[in-house]
Amino acid sequence: MARELRDRVLRWTGIPTCVGIAPTKTLAKVGNFIAKKRPQYVGVCDLRSATVRAELLSAVPVEEVWGVGGASAAKLAKLGVSTAADLAALEADDARALMTVTGGREVYELRGISCLPLDLLEPTRKGIAVTRSFGKAVTSWSEMREAIASYATRAAEKMRRYKVAAENLFVFMHTNTFNNDPFYSNGATARFVETTNDTGEVVALAVRLGERLWRPGFRYAKAGVMITELLPETVRQPALWNDIEREKRERVWKVMDGLNADLGRDTVRILSAGGKTASWKLRAEHRLPRWTTRWAELPRVRA
Repeated sequence: MARELRDRVLRWTGIPTCVGIAPTKTLAKVGNFIAKKRPQYVGVCDLRSATVRAELLSAVPVEEVWGVGGASAAKLAKLGVSTAADLAALEADDARALMTVTGGREVYELRGISCLPLDLLEPTRKGIAVTRSFGKAVTSWSEMREAIASYATRAAEKMRRYKVAAENLFVFMHTNTFNNDPFYSNGATARFVETTNDTGEVVALAVRLGERLWRPGFRYAKAGVMITELLPETVRQPALWNDIEREKRERVWKVMDGLNADLGRDTVRILSAGGKTASWKLRAEHRLPRWTTRWAELPRVRA
C-alpha cells in the first residue's frame, strides 16, 4: 500500500516522496529518512521489525531523529550518543535530564513504544474567518456588498468542507489606519434562525449586517466575515417549516463545491459575489504558478 501511495502521489503531482512505516511517529520519520538516503528501499522503509530497527538505527545520525536539534545533539555527543541506536539505548532519565521531557519520549519512541498519539481527525474548529485587505480603497456600497458576499461565500464553503454549521456571524469593515484619511471602524453580530452552512443564508445575513455598518464618504481598506460559534452540521435544530427546500439547496452547494474543487475557486459563484477581476480584490501579481493544482497554469513545452 505504501508503494502504491508513493507512486500515486508521483503520478498525480510529479512530486517524489518517501514513506516510513513503523509503530511510532519518531520511527516512521527515521524510516522516511532511511528511504530517502538508501536507493535500495525504492522510497519505502519498513521499521516494524525490531531486528530491522536494530540494524538500521545504528546508521542514522542522532541529529536526524525527529525532535533532536543541533544543541541537543551536541549534549548527547558528550555522553557518546551519536546515532539513533545510541539514543534508543540511553536511559530515559538521562535523556530527560538533557532534553527535558522530549528526550524521554524520544527514547521510548525509538524503542517502538508510542508516546505521541496519532491524530486521525482534525480537531473541531471553533471559528472561521475570511478577511481581506482591498486591492484599492472601496468607496461605494456596491463594491463593499460584493466583497462581503464573496467573503461570506468562502466562509460557507469552508464550513461545508469541515462539516460544521454556524450559529452566528460577525461582519466588520474599516478604513486605513496608517494614512490621513478620515477613520471609521465598526462591526456587528447576528444569530441565524437555525445553524447553517447554506451559502444563500450566510450571504444574506452578512450583507444585511454590512448594510447596517456602511457609512458613505469613507475610503475602506479592509472588511471581513467571521463565524465565531460552530457546531457539527449533524447537530441541527430543524425549522418548523418543511425542510425540502433546504435539502435542494444543499445539493446545489455540494455540486458547486465539487466544480470549484475540480476547476478552480470561483469558477462557479453566486452573482452577488462579483467577478474574478473585481477592482476591490487584492492583487496577486507576484504569486508563483500553481502547477500542481491548476491546469491553466501548467508550463507549455513546444518541441
